Amino acid sequence: MSVSLYFDSHCHLQDARFDPDRHEAIARAWEAGVREIVVIGSDPESAAQARALATASADQEMRPRLWFTAGLHPHEASRWSPETRRAVVAELDRGAIAVGEIGLDHHYDNSPRAIQRIAFADQLAVARERDLPAVVHSRDAEEDTLKILDNSGISPARVVLHCFTGSAYMLREAVERGFYVSFSGIATFGSFDAAALVPPVPVDRLLVETDAPYLAPVPHRGRRNEPAFLPATVSALADRRGVPDAVLAAATRANAQAFYALT
Repeated sequence: MSVSLYFDSHCHLQDARFDPDRHEAIARAWEAGVREIVVIGSDPESAAQARALATASADQEMRPRLWFTAGLHPHEASRWSPETRRAVVAELDRGAIAVGEIGLDHHYDNSPRAIQRIAFADQLAVARERDLPAVVHSRDAEEDTLKILDNSGISPARVVLHCFTGSAYMLREAVERGFYVSFSGIATFGSFDAAALVPPVPVDRLLVETDAPYLAPVPHRGRRNEPAFLPATVSALADRRGVPDAVLAAATRANAQAFYALT
């Protein structure tokens, strides 16, 4: 019997919550069938930490292959400046495979909305100029997110709406544009309308992620999330789409490889 293999398209292994057992968590991911992990940079400092993890993983056997991204999260958008832009670009020059996590968050508003829009648009311009994927965070900002993406000129095939928790309207607009849509452990929560939101995503535009250490899926909810829990989310998505777990695992792995241009 073949073993399902998985790609965690978005996690934060550099987070301090992994400090006590990071290497063990990476080993558990391999044991669970996770073969690739993208470690997301939410600011230049976390991107550098992600780069260190990715570099260390390159020569390790029986461990997932790690890559890293670089961007400025909307919570940190107040930091956006020519200096911060240069720091993000420097991490791209050092091998980051995508620009992100970037976007808009009008739920917490940790940075002023006007500054969030400027930082988002400017980073999309960087992604377009370099023909890199953009990892997009959007919360309670659907119209603004779509408008800025539409005005950016970035190819829709270079956009993923990560950890999708938006409305049916947002999903429809994303699908029509040809964006990738990524689901996290939230898709296993009873409060999430998975029956309505999961099936409409075209099979070649579907990604899966942990967003670890956040959002552990059922039956691990309430614990620190980690890449080894990814199969639970894949299983829930497969159930909603009426396909075997192995089929969805293979499809989302191939999609992540294509989105991040790793094939």
